[in-house]
Amino acid sequence: MEKKIAATNRKAFHEYHILDTYEAGIELFGSEVKSLREGNANLKEAYVTIRKGEAWLVGVHINPYSHVGFDSPEPVRKRKLLLNKREIQKIKISLDQKGLTAVPLKIYFNKDGWAKLELGMAKGKKTYDKRESMKERDIRREAQREIRNRDR
Repeated sequence: MEKKIAATNRKAFHEYHILDTYEAGIELFGSEVKSLREGNANLKEAYVTIRKGEAWLVGVHINPYSHVGFDSPEPVRKRKLLLNKREIQKIKISLDQKGLTAVPLKIYFNKDGWAKLELGMAKGKKTYDKRESMKERDIRREAQREIRNRDR
């Protein structure tokens, strides 16, 4: 079984230069896991912070599971990330540098069925960087289109 992607933050690659990535477990309730399996998550406004030696995921919206009774957890709440101490320390050092932020890139289920978060150490792009990356993407897309049409 390959990893099944539950949610991606497509805007992160447009807004930031991703310098380094980490894989972290997420502390979730059972109904949140079921909701993730349905693909009901939004990473748009999310970020990662370090408090008292622990990593926290802030701003992720996981819709309540459709078949849960009356007691569903808060859709937007702080969720603890499961990383080892060395990784947390490296992330903290990176976050202390000016201009770097920790951005969640995607939530997925690994081959064992565990929910994982891929987070990236990111540096914000300037407007001209965004235009340049859009131009490169358009050129690549146009080249692919030409290759496809030539084969016909």
